[in-house]
Amino acid sequence: MASSFIDKARITVRAGNGGNGAIAFHREKYVAAGGPDGGDGGRGGSIILKVDDNLSTLMDFRYKRKYAAGNGMDGQGKRKSGKDGESLTIRVPRGTLVRDAETNEIIIDMSGSEPFVLCRGGRGGWGNSHFATPTRQVPRFAKAGLPGESHDVILELKLLADVGLVGFPNVGKSTLLSVVSKAQPKIANYHFTTLFPNLGVVWVEEGVSFVMADIPGIIEGASEGAGLGHDFLRHVDRCRLLVHVVDVSGSEGRDPVADFDAINEELKQYSPALAERPQIVAANKTDILEDPEKLEALRSHVEGLGYTLVEISAAAHKGTRELVQQIAQRLSVLPPVAVYQPEYVPKPPVADASSPLDIQHEDGVWIVEGPWLQRIMANVNFADYESRMWFDRTLREAGVFQRLEEMGIQDGDTVSLDGFEFEYQK
Repeated sequence: MASSFIDKARITVRAGNGGNGAIAFHREKYVAAGGPDGGDGGRGGSIILKVDDNLSTLMDFRYKRKYAAGNGMDGQGKRKSGKDGESLTIRVPRGTLVRDAETNEIIIDMSGSEPFVLCRGGRGGWGNSHFATPTRQVPRFAKAGLPGESHDVILELKLLADVGLVGFPNVGKSTLLSVVSKAQPKIANYHFTTLFPNLGVVWVEEGVSFVMADIPGIIEGASEGAGLGHDFLRHVDRCRLLVHVVDVSGSEGRDPVADFDAINEELKQYSPALAERPQIVAANKTDILEDPEKLEALRSHVEGLGYTLVEISAAAHKGTRELVQQIAQRLSVLPPVAVYQPEYVPKPPVADASSPLDIQHEDGVWIVEGPWLQRIMANVNFADYESRMWFDRTLREAGVFQRLEEMGIQDGDTVSLDGFEFEYQK
């Protein structure tokens, strides 16, 4: 049986390229020597991620895998700048982790409400109006726009629930969620009823509520990939408290103690930290209890391990209020839902310095230009010390400084790199 819940997707995203600068000259009657007036290219659109609380799955990404923002328009004459490319906003459910597809490192945890720029659009190229100097009054060149960033990423949904309901299939988790909240999960008397996690907001009293997730039934071997359970164990990761629902009725001939231990073993195999998460044990279906000794055996077992046991019958609405109050009391002293910290560090581009740079000395300014220099500078954050040091090292290794010194550059001279001006220091 295939699940209709998609909690993992791989997509390719590409920001727009910058528009090219224009080569144009002012031509107007009675205006002598109008000069260059080519406008700049527009900036490419960016790829932006935004949380949408109306989404609860990654289903949309099953049908569309490639996303591209708009390119910037080219500049025009009369110093008209090209129009910026349109940015593309991709909406994701709250709790979506964004990972680099190559390294699996976390780029961002989309648990907050702030939009995140995943790929920045390319800078627009300068028009020829930027390059006029007293000695170069008719510049017949302009800058090409820079390419936008692109990325292959994996989206992984981890539900942001305070409480996770865990237990074997058909023990009554969906029924319990429907009774204590306004969630309406599909409920039927067969295994693997719940094919995707359901979320419900449980109201306790004025100013006190929590989010409960009904996690699909876990079977033995789920942590190794058996059945549906493995795909959904990830959703329990963030829950602050687990409510372990155990069928104590004996109606299916199951042993409650063995079931309890089997589920905890699966949690431990998947994540030792998850197995240490606080638990409340809900002994369910007490209204059709066939053997009271099974309930007492479970109580003795779980209380011996330090857990609290609450007797309930979700179907008969018995004990559910007491369970909700126990949950609220435990949550009041537990730390908030975990938010994952970014791990991804963008790799600097590889500089292909095989093509020579053009170096000119005009009006006391050393002008350094070349296609690979443009690509490198598009990835440098000049506000960041490490980024500046990497840029300096790249130029040094490419022999740029050596060429400038051979051409006679002096300390304090101005160097123009792709339109950015720096003071040269040996």
